[in-house]
Amino acid sequence: MGKTLIEIKESLDANVGKKITITANGGRKKTIERSGLLEETYPSVFIVKLDKDKHSVERISYSYTDVLTKSIQLTMLGEEELQA
Repeated sequence: MGKTLIEIKESLDANVGKKITITANGGRKKTIERSGLLEETYPSVFIVKLDKDKHSVERISYSYTDVLTKSIQLTMLGEEELQA
């Protein structure tokens, strides 16, 4: 994945509609892993539609800055971890 916000957005734009797994820091040595479809990208954020049977929330959004600062790690189905 790219090293700038624009490159990160372009990379995610190319993967809209694909299955994605997000690993985020949950604090106190906990990690939160969520999976779903990369639904849409906007100028500042991207939306992931979560699997209904696994998660109580239907959609979640993250900013491209989260990827750049490595607050979250993204993994596309069948690909290795995407890194900024």
